[in-house]
Amino acid sequence: MKAMIFCAGLGTRLKPLTDDKPKALVPLAGKPLIEHVVERLKSYGFTDIIINVHHFADKVEEFIVKKDYFGVNITVSDERNLLLDTGGGLKKAAHFFGDGKPFLIHNVDIISDINLADLYRRNAESGALASLAVSNRLSSRYFLFDNTMQLVGWKNLKTNEQKIARVGDTYLPFAFNGIHVVNPAIFDLMDGFEGKFSIVDLYLHLAKSHFIEGIDVSKNRIIDVGKPAALLDAEKLIG
Repeated sequence: MKAMIFCAGLGTRLKPLTDDKPKALVPLAGKPLIEHVVERLKSYGFTDIIINVHHFADKVEEFIVKKDYFGVNITVSDERNLLLDTGGGLKKAAHFFGDGKPFLIHNVDIISDINLADLYRRNAESGALASLAVSNRLSSRYFLFDNTMQLVGWKNLKTNEQKIARVGDTYLPFAFNGIHVVNPAIFDLMDGFEGKFSIVDLYLHLAKSHFIEGIDVSKNRIIDVGKPAALLDAEKLIG
């Protein structure tokens, strides 16, 4: 199975820890974040992994080589010249997913106990274009779903911005956890999306005519370690 790890972000929320290193190499319980994520993916049978790099890209590549690629097949998608955001980064990596099989995307700053193999299986069963791991938790931004957990919109509580892809009677708010399974058919549906763009905008556009689902993982423990204070909570989770 194939996966992509989003590693190219600047890690601004983790400053000053990212002043001299990329977010992917911020230590957690004695190991960099990227090592934790790769080990989890590997444990669930994901053996072909592509990572995108930008901020301190050389350091990420040097670490991967030092670790002998963690015993899996790792490909680097180079965004040194231009940080492409999540959607643009995925589109640049399209060549990696030419086997026609669904693949998993995992943010490097997410630590969880989600069963990744189960998430992958559920996508295959539903036939969704994308399956997003979401939770009923506090957040400033939410994806909106109908009663069948089909994606219908998005809202930002801080700015009051709201985007509706499908008009309906129900808009259930769930927070996205940065883990999703995607069908490679998505690459044929990216017309009009070029250069730098967010995968959120892509999902909302495609949700108008395609089935994108939310999978409720509220019972799982999930920590976004994008801020220094969250690192302590994450150490407890993996400890």
